[in-house]
Parts: sequence; C-alpha cells; structure tokens
Amino acid sequence: MSVETGTDPTTDPTAVNDETATAASASTEPTTTAAPSSVTMTKALNHALRDSLADDDTVLVFGEDVGRLGGVFRVTEGLRAEFGSNRVWDSPLAESGIIGTAIGMAMNGMRPVVEMQFDAYAYPAFEQIVSHVAKIRNRTKGRVSLPITIRIPYAGDIGGVEHHSDSSEVYWTSTPGLTVVTPSNPADAYSLLRESIASDDPVVFMEPKSRYWMKETLSLPVTTAPMNRAQVIREGTDVTLLAYGPTVRTALETAEAGAEHGLSIEVIDLRTLSPFDDETVSASVRKTSRAAIIHEAAQFGGYGAEVAARLTERNFTFLSAPILRVTGFDVPYPSPKLEEFYLPTVERVLDALESWDWEL
Repeated sequence: MSVETGTDPTTDPTAVNDETATAASASTEPTTTAAPSSVTMTKALNHALRDSLADDDTVLVFGEDVGRLGGVFRVTEGLRAEFGSNRVWDSPLAESGIIGTAIGMAMNGMRPVVEMQFDAYAYPAFEQIVSHVAKIRNRTKGRVSLPITIRIPYAGDIGGVEHHSDSSEVYWTSTPGLTVVTPSNPADAYSLLRESIASDDPVVFMEPKSRYWMKETLSLPVTTAPMNRAQVIREGTDVTLLAYGPTVRTALETAEAGAEHGLSIEVIDLRTLSPFDDETVSASVRKTSRAAIIHEAAQFGGYGAEVAARLTERNFTFLSAPILRVTGFDVPYPSPKLEEFYLPTVERVLDALESWDWEL
C-alpha cells in the first residue's frame, strides 16, 4: 500500500549509518520548550517518543519497519539514527512475537513501546495482549507490572484496503487490565503518549491515521489534561456530542453546522476510552439532557453501545430523549471507493439529531 507521509522523498532513511549511535548522546542536553510552530500529529508523536527515549534509558521502541524506514507513517523517523539499534529496531514480521518479546522485557525492568503498524495487524497478537499483557499484574497480585505501550494506527478515511482501516477499539476496551487511549489532535498526541509510556500499566495507544497530518501551532514539549479525563472542547446547552480520535473533528464540524440553525451543541473529546470518565460526561449530559456518540466502528456491539448504556443507567431521570449512536455500518470495512458512504458525516449526525422529538 502506498501512503502519503509528507516526508522529504529525497531522504533515504536506510542510508543512515546509525549502528554506533547511543542513548547517552541523545540525553546529554535537557529537554527545552521550542518556539511555537506548526506541528502535525506525526511530528508530535515522534517528538514524544524521542523525549521518552532521551529521558529514560529503559524505554525501547520496536516493531515492523520502525527502525531504518521510520515507520509506515514516519512516526519513528530518525529515532534509530539518534538512539541506536539497541534502543530502536525492526522486528520480524510477527505481531505475536513482538508482544511476547515486549512482555519478557517489561517483566525485567524495561518499558517497551511497540508498533502494530495497522489496526488489523494486531489481531495475531490478540491472545498475547488479552491473556498476558492485560492480566499479569492482577495474576501476580501486583508483584509484576507490564509497562508496555502498544501503538496501533487505526480507523479509516485514508483510502486503505482491507486490514488497513479497522476500528478495533472495542476489543481492547472490553478487556480489563488495559488502558485504552486515543488522541484527536497533536497536543494530546504528545502529552498522552508521554504519559502512557510512563505508566506502570499496559496502554493500548490508538492513533487515528486520518489525523496524522492535521496541524496545530504548538510549543513542544506540551502537557495537556491528564490521561483518563475527557475534555469539553466546545460548550453547548442543547445536546452533548461524544467523540474520540478521528470523529472529534466530525463532531466539531457538526456543532458549527448546528449553530447555523440555532442548535447549541456541546462537544466532548473522550481521549481515554477505558477507563471511562463518567464524571465529566455525566455532568454534560445532565446539563443538556440529550446525547449522541459518534464512532467509525460498526454499531452493533460497538463502543457507543457501552457508552449509551452507561450514561442511561447513571442519568436516566435527566434525559429528554434516548441516547443516539452515529456510526459505521454493520458490514466489513468497504473498499476505498465506498468508504465515504460508510463513515459518519456531519449530515448523518444532524439527521440523527433531527429524529428526536424536540418538544419533550
């Protein structure tokens, strides 16, 4: 598959002779805050990995093509050259082996950060993640922790073929023992990845592929709201729109469109999918009395089903209408020519909101 990365095509990452690079050379200078500049999510993630590697010599980065190539989406570009092949390296094409290796390293004091390359590529490692990564700390009564960060580029809208556009978040959120995080913007991408790597619990860090190239004016490093906290990113009084990762922009665009028709829409970026921030979300829903959740994954059994049930149980007497879900359809992810009809859009969200009886 060919993916536009926005990197300089004249640069050959395989030409770098980096075998003698060391972590020590990367960490001799303290991290300083740069002047504000336009930063993509890819750059923010790369900066977060670089700072984590520099600050802690137990941090390791590995996965398929993350070394010399710098990753399919160039998130790890330049890290091998800077920190050496003992800290950043290319793994064999075996996701189960990647996670199994990370488990052993984490049990022995390291902090592995591994990349699954694409969402559906993580499925061969499912047993390792669910049976071992998520359970070892509980199984050992806290004596053994697994500070593993599993980076998974996910979701669609990039013209990807089969196995390259899945929204697999519900598999991980339904597994106790895993923290599941997904940023929607460059600032959160940096801050949440740093916090994930520093966590003593395993984190599934889901990166929305279609947002890799979105830009934000930032001074890196940056610290945003803590992990496990949702954020109200647009105030409103009539309805709460819940979104995460790639659909946050859809929610904000819907709020803009709704405002033209006199509808005041509050938008919440969930940021961390598990554990769920009941406090922030419930406070918003109790204020507006209506809520809808947007995600790309199929509707049946999707993440939105859990959110709707959870909010209904906690806020039933405050609700004026059923909680809605605007999602992908209950079919396998379609071919690139059809994905525009599959993805949730502003029009589909507004149509859903119009289905309510607003007289109640």
